[in-house]
Formats: sequence, C-alpha cells, structure tokens
Amino acid sequence: MAVSLIRLLVLDLIIAAIIPIALCQTEAPSPASDSCNGIFVSYAYTDGAQIPPNLKSDPTEQPYRFESTLTVLNNGLEELKSWRAFVGFQHNEYLVSASGAVLANGTGLPTNVGGGVVFAGYPSTDLKTAIETAGDVTQMQVQVKFLGTQFGVASPNVPMPTNVSLVNDGFVCSKPTMQGNSEMQVCCTKDSNYKSNITIDDEFLPRQNGDLTIMFDVTRTYESNYWAQVTISNHNPLGRLDNWMLSWDWMQGEFINSMKGAYPDVLDTTDCIFGEQGQYYQGLDFSNVLNCESRPTIIDLPPTKANDTTLGLIPFCCRNGTILPPSMDPSRSTSVFQMNVYKMPPAINRSELSPPQNWNISGTLNPDYQCGSPVRVSPSQFANPSGLPSNSTAVASWQVVCNITQPKGASPKCCVSFSAYYNESVVPCRTCACGCPSTPSQTCSTSATAILLPSEALLVPFENRSALTKAWAELKHLNLPNPMPCGDNCGVSINWHLYTDYSRGWTARITIFNWGETSFADWFAAVQMDKAAPGFQKAYSFNATALDGVNNTIFMQGIEGLNYLVAETDAANPLKDPRVPGKQQSVISFTKKLTPGINVPAGAGFPSKVFFNGEECSLPLVLPTNNSYRKSPVMTIPVLLLIVIFMLMQQ
Repeated sequence: MAVSLIRLLVLDLIIAAIIPIALCQTEAPSPASDSCNGIFVSYAYTDGAQIPPNLKSDPTEQPYRFESTLTVLNNGLEELKSWRAFVGFQHNEYLVSASGAVLANGTGLPTNVGGGVVFAGYPSTDLKTAIETAGDVTQMQVQVKFLGTQFGVASPNVPMPTNVSLVNDGFVCSKPTMQGNSEMQVCCTKDSNYKSNITIDDEFLPRQNGDLTIMFDVTRTYESNYWAQVTISNHNPLGRLDNWMLSWDWMQGEFINSMKGAYPDVLDTTDCIFGEQGQYYQGLDFSNVLNCESRPTIIDLPPTKANDTTLGLIPFCCRNGTILPPSMDPSRSTSVFQMNVYKMPPAINRSELSPPQNWNISGTLNPDYQCGSPVRVSPSQFANPSGLPSNSTAVASWQVVCNITQPKGASPKCCVSFSAYYNESVVPCRTCACGCPSTPSQTCSTSATAILLPSEALLVPFENRSALTKAWAELKHLNLPNPMPCGDNCGVSINWHLYTDYSRGWTARITIFNWGETSFADWFAAVQMDKAAPGFQKAYSFNATALDGVNNTIFMQGIEGLNYLVAETDAANPLKDPRVPGKQQSVISFTKKLTPGINVPAGAGFPSKVFFNGEECSLPLVLPTNNSYRKSPVMTIPVLLLIVIFMLMQQ
C-alpha cells in the first residue's frame, strides 16, 4: 500500500513538472525555425467550424469559421524594423480580427482579404535579435492571431494560403514548405544583391518615395496629451487633390482636443462623454473638445481662415483642400495642420507615443490613393519660428506613403471624344465611361456602342442630344440600336480634335467641358503622345510644357485669368434651351522636324492617355476614319437642321 502511494506521488510530481514545460512551449518557435538564420515566417491553421447558413445546394459558398496564427521570428543578425508579411489567402476569406497587426494597405477590419494581403506590425513593429535580447523570444517574435470566415473548404480539408513571405525590402524568401497539412513555413534571408540608394540610420528606417507622403510629427509631448503636425506632400507631377479629406483610425482611445490649419468634418464628443474618456478625464470640459470619433475625417480650412489667430497661422494651410502637383506650383503642393491629441491609459506617459493607423486620403474628381501603414523614421526638423538660425527637431516622426491606384471595379471620372478634320462625325465618349446608372431605364442600353455624333452635339448635355443623334444617324446612314446607348455619365469630358495636317507640321484643338455642379480653380490637363510629343511647339490659349521625367507627356493649365473652369449653368432661356457646360479651349501646334515619317491621321496625332486634374480619363476604342469622300460641311449642317425640324414636327 505504501509502495503504491509512493508510486502515485512520484507520478503526480512528474506530471506536475511536465505540464508547465508543455504550456511554456506552446508559444515557442517551431523546431523548423532553428535551421533558419534569417527571418522565419509561418502560417498555422488552428481551428475551424461550419457556420450558418447551411448551403447544401452550393457547397462552394458554404461559410466556415477559421482561426490561424501568423508567426514572424527574427533569427538574424540585425533588428527587423517595421516588419511586413504577405499571406496569400485564396478562399475568399473575410478577416474579422488580427491581433498584433494591421493591414498594410490602410484598410480596416473586418474586410475581404481573398487574393492575399500584406500585414504590418502594430503595436509591435520591430523585432530584435537573439543577440541583443539574450534569446528573449517575446522581443524577437510576433504572433498574429487571425479570426475570420472562409468559403467552401470543409473538414478534413484545410484552408491554407497559397504563400507566405516577408515583404520588407532587401530580403529574399525560399519556397514555402508544408509541415503536415496545417502549417506553412518559409525562411527569408538578406538579399546580397540588394543595394539601397539611401544611407540607413541605425535607429530608423529611411524615408520612402511615393506619389504622396504624409508625415506625422509629434512636436510637443506631455503626460496625457501631445501636439502633432501633419504634413501632406504631393510628389507626383500629375497628381492632385481638391477638397481633400483625410481619415485614420485611433487605436488606443485617443481624441482630438483642438486643431490649427484644418478641422474635423463633424464636431462630435458623444463617444467621449458616454465612454471611457469621459470617465477618465472628469475635469475636462468636453464642450471645447473637437472630435471623439475612433475614425475622424479631417478637412482643410478656407483661405479666409489663414490668418485666424485661433484656427490659422500655420504655413501651407487653409487652401480649401487643394494640393497641386509640384510641376504646376511647388509652393502649393503641400498642406499642413496641427492638432492637440489626448491619450488614454495605459499610454499616460510623455514618452508613450503611437501614431494612428489605416490612413486614407481622397478628393473630388481626383485619383484614388492607397496608403501604407506608418513607418517610424528619423525625427523631422523645422525652421525655428523665432527666426533664429537653428532648427527644432520633432520628438518622434512617422511617414505614411500613399500611391495612386485603380481600385478593382472603379470607373474613371472623365472621358474623351475624338474628332478630325477629315471626318464630319465625332467619336463620342464610351457608353457608361464613368459608370452605368444603378437603375438604368428601359430605354437605355448599358452595353450598346456609343453612336457617332455631329460636332454641335458636343455642346449640349447628353439628355438633350437625342434628336441631333437620330438625325445624324439618318443623314449618315448609321444603324441605331434599340434601346439607345446610355450616356457617359462623366462630370468632365474632353474633345481632342485633329485640326490640320501639313508637310511640316500639324495642329490639334483640345476642348474641356465641365458638366458638373462644381467649378475647378487652377485646373490642369495632360496628354500622353507616344510618337508626337518630341514635336510639341506651343498651346495658344493655355500654358503648356513637355514634362521632364514623364514619358511623352504634355502638361497644360489655364493662363492667368483663364484658370477657372466654371460649372454647368442655365442657358439664357432655361425653359427652352439646354444647360451650358463650362468650357476651355486651345489649339496646340506640332512640328514634324523632330518626328520624321509620323503618320498623324493614322493615330499618331491622338493621345494614348489623357488626364484631368490627375484623374486618367476614359478613351474611345476607335479613331475617326479617314473617308475619301466627304460632303461639304456647309451643305451638311442645313440638311441636318431640316431633318431635326422634320423629326420634331412628327413627335
């Protein structure tokens, strides 16, 4: 009996000793990581189950809950700064949460990540080495816990990604390998062929280039709050923002107390008053607080506030949200504002600083931008406001890089029509060039090809062109689809007309129409001429120049006094006549001396890309045809008018 008790006691001691060891090892690196002398990345599927609804009729659409873990471990000799890892999700995954990381493209959760996505570390962005931490895995490694929904992969199959890898610059990853059927592993090492053209500070990553950059500089810091300066800089020669709107996500309950140079689009303190902020800051007068939203939207101030002692007096502020390309005006390619931010526990410490995440910036009739996650960089320096010959340094600085992108399924916001001296018909903007109506009428086809037009039809809104279009089709013996094509639905349209063509040179005429309700101050347009750009001479009613560093592109803007493209207005007799678009027009001349053998009518005289205020416009799919027989326009216009009058009398 005594022996049995002793055996049981010994067994209990062994079990008690084994269990803590096993528990400690659950978060330890995989044994396969020992052979990786670089950055070890793994993705492990941990759990999953079917969730409603039950779609027996279509198993590929059946949703399943999944849980998985992404591990990034630094086994190298150098600290990994601002780690970023790619996970090639392939089962239309809908990610609900990711602990310890954010999406590097600035998208918040939950969101669809099917097709793969890059993750960036937050709040832990850097991974130290074993050498500098004596092998402390908690400082060397990050584990991101994923929770989401995948579609179509039922047990015992495992919904694994196509690939996992490290995407930091200067690393190369081997081919991922599978450990069983639920874990994918890869080792990434320094690329010996990678050479950075920027000298890297040992403490911070170098600043990166992009179409647009945003600096988040903490200039003053206190125990419970800090002042930050946000600088938006445009670097793209064709990029532009009008009425910019900037948004981000506060990650730790921060709120905006006051601002200079910009303002929230909504003054809302509800979340503070009824939330944890109100309980913690009981002595703070929240009637003076500007915004407590977890995702605020910031807008620029009008020029009238530039010298306001409370809201203005910030260099480069207060321009109605207009940021011009540096090729147009370098002094107006930047926008700046400052804000006072209050923090929440446990960050009540003057050195505990963290930037907001998931940045997004947009404008009206401007390109779409995709912004990365903030990256800690060397502190910015500013000129001393007292005028002394010294600079002041920010307490901490982060850089957000944004690049122009074309979102999947997004439509352009402007379109182009083509015409030429050798053809009386205009090739109009494409049907639904800027998107189809959400509920098209039964008398409008979204798929029919746009019908050739007479030139005078370009001067009237689409809804008023029916009679002219039908009369022209009858005169030119063109087929009319039934139903008729929908309009282009664009707020801005541009007509490129091949005006003349001689042995030594040629000319084109560009006309910009504004069909919207918003006027454009300081507008610009650009055309990419693949073969004709070297022969560009001048524009007669615009300021125009060939852009350096941008392939075959001619940049145009209004001359002083004509740089305002007005909105569509009522005609002199609005009850009878159609509305009138805002319009700007110029003739452009080219020489053939630098482009010998150029065939202008065959296509070289038409642009391959057209931009308006930075937005790339939709182009026609065909060019005007060069017919050998053409009726005199002097005879055609009266005949067209007679046909229109006859058709109207028949209605």
